[in-house]
Amino acid sequence: MNIITEYPLWLSVFCILAGIAYAAILYFRDKRLAEINKWLIRLMAFFRFIVITLLSFLLLSPLLKSIVREVEKPVIIIAQDNSESIVVGKDSNFYRNEYKQKMNALIEKLSDKYEVRSYSFADQIKEAYRMDSIQFNEKQTDISSLFEELETRYSNRNVGAVILATDGIYNKGSNPIYSTAKFKNTIYTIALGDTTVKKDIVLSKVEHNRLAYLGNQFPLEVVINAKQFKGKSSVLSISKAGVKVFSQSLSFNSDTYTVTVPVLLDAKEIGLQKYSVVVSPIADEMTIANNSKDIFIDVLDARQKILILSEAPHPDIAAIKQSIEANQNYEVSSFIIDDFNEALKKYNLVILYQLPSLKNNATKIITELKTGNIPFWIFSGANSVLKKDLSGATPSPKTNEVEPLIEQNFPLFTISDDFKNAVKDFPAAIAPYGTFQSDNSSNVLLYQRIGIVDTKTPLMSFNQANETKSALFAGEGIWKWRLQDYAAHGNHLVFDEFISKTVQYLSVKVDKSFFRIITKNNFFENEVIEMEAEVYNESYELINTSDVEMVIINSENKRFPFSFSKTTNAYRLNAGMLPVGDYKFEAKVKVGEKNYVQKGSFSITALKVELNNTVADHQLLFGLAQNHSGELIYPTDIDKLADKLNAREDIKSVSYSEKKLNDLISLKWIFFLLLALLSIEWFMRKRNGAY
Repeated sequence: MNIITEYPLWLSVFCILAGIAYAAILYFRDKRLAEINKWLIRLMAFFRFIVITLLSFLLLSPLLKSIVREVEKPVIIIAQDNSESIVVGKDSNFYRNEYKQKMNALIEKLSDKYEVRSYSFADQIKEAYRMDSIQFNEKQTDISSLFEELETRYSNRNVGAVILATDGIYNKGSNPIYSTAKFKNTIYTIALGDTTVKKDIVLSKVEHNRLAYLGNQFPLEVVINAKQFKGKSSVLSISKAGVKVFSQSLSFNSDTYTVTVPVLLDAKEIGLQKYSVVVSPIADEMTIANNSKDIFIDVLDARQKILILSEAPHPDIAAIKQSIEANQNYEVSSFIIDDFNEALKKYNLVILYQLPSLKNNATKIITELKTGNIPFWIFSGANSVLKKDLSGATPSPKTNEVEPLIEQNFPLFTISDDFKNAVKDFPAAIAPYGTFQSDNSSNVLLYQRIGIVDTKTPLMSFNQANETKSALFAGEGIWKWRLQDYAAHGNHLVFDEFISKTVQYLSVKVDKSFFRIITKNNFFENEVIEMEAEVYNESYELINTSDVEMVIINSENKRFPFSFSKTTNAYRLNAGMLPVGDYKFEAKVKVGEKNYVQKGSFSITALKVELNNTVADHQLLFGLAQNHSGELIYPTDIDKLADKLNAREDIKSVSYSEKKLNDLISLKWIFFLLLALLSIEWFMRKRNGAY
């Protein structure tokens, strides 16, 4: 320990001189002190010398430099698998009782010499000071994330060893053999579980799409594993609301039999539909909990209605209609305008082919499109006469042959490389003669190339006036594009992409509601129920001045009230975890004098992945231990593990030396010393009449 200063240390001589000078002037030149004993004057002068010298020295910003030595015990980390698969077999009572006692005894024995930190892992990584908190009830096992977390928490600590107690079964994350390749600490593994292959039928997977559309069929793919049931049979059945919608017999030809069953179901009802997939059990199965799964399909009535109006038949109309109908989610109606007398509001998109024309100005149609905010797509041609407010120009009756030129930075939707490459070879379209300028708000997808000249005249452009989307194709003859696509690729996929993406962009409706609840339709039982809410004012700006309340209702009609918390300009709700089941919710908010309500539903599904594989993987645990200078231990030998760790010479305490700098002025004893010296000096002067 020593003292250093920010200024040169030789300046401390002046501090001493200042103390001597101040004391001398105060006590040896004052004639009033002549009658006081000389030893008393010298003592008071000494006190004043010490005070002035110390105060002057503190002006040099002195620092107290010290070296502190600390000894860190080795850290022994115990990581206990808390997943369901540990207690599936016949030894479940052992793991729930005697095993916990053995692990607690190990922790106490190691604590005498080491710093012991114990954790449970599966769904989450939690500290577990004793094994009594382990319930073996979590739904997924992720061993790789455990080691990532330990690497983060203990990267600069003296870790002696990691004791990993698990059955080696993981169903989330990567293979721990590879994920721990850079982990530098010793790993001991305690091999839990049973490696015996037991009789069991496992409904391991049901692959399906999250969405389906009303009136369509949607596919499922069911994967079933049967173990030790050679020569036996079972039945796969799928039901909805208690009604069986699919059934198929299964015969198992070997003791390790896997079968994949493709299924097609009809989407007959709108909304979130729950289907139960079940494989009938066979006698002597280890467990039937993994014989069933519930899946959820959100059925949407999203079939878009498309109307094509024209003055006369044209090959382009057939090409457009065939491409749109390639997508089952679109329903196309085609009319000659003179034969059409329906309301336009039931259609999601109207295609006007060469309308307005010289013979029909389509005034009524155009007015209804604008007032109803109905999106439309205009194809011009030799017979069309476009008004400026629809297209930006009035074409000449003369025409040009123009080739399409792609705009590489088109922003409204993605264009595939296949389309970008194919469009170069598309035949020329017939476009009205003249130079046309698109509005500043327009987005151009295709420009016109006339001969070898690339122009900035739009061939295909998009616009939006208020809330009405529109598109203009300034030409005709795209039926040739469809034929060219087939000649080059043997299909119409590129041409269909051009049509379908345009139709999708124009026909999609923007949600303009003032109150929205954003959430998933289905959660697993180990997931936290999280929702978000958005509230808009009349100017359609996000606000969060009002409170959003929600009631969640379970299948027994019990109501659970919640309040959303406010974020920067929206709302968020964390409802925690809820039991497996079907739920409804009703959310309310009041903005000014208006009340908004949103209703919905969600389901919580049981997660059974831990039961898909119940055969312990001790080979993986042996590999982990061998790769990290450890050893595989069985539960019967847990009491020997402490001795094995104590016998290792590489697990020992580490001594650290640390330099510390403290401001001398921050030491409290200096303040009290100065205060004491000044107080004693004042008292002595006062008592002897020096004041």
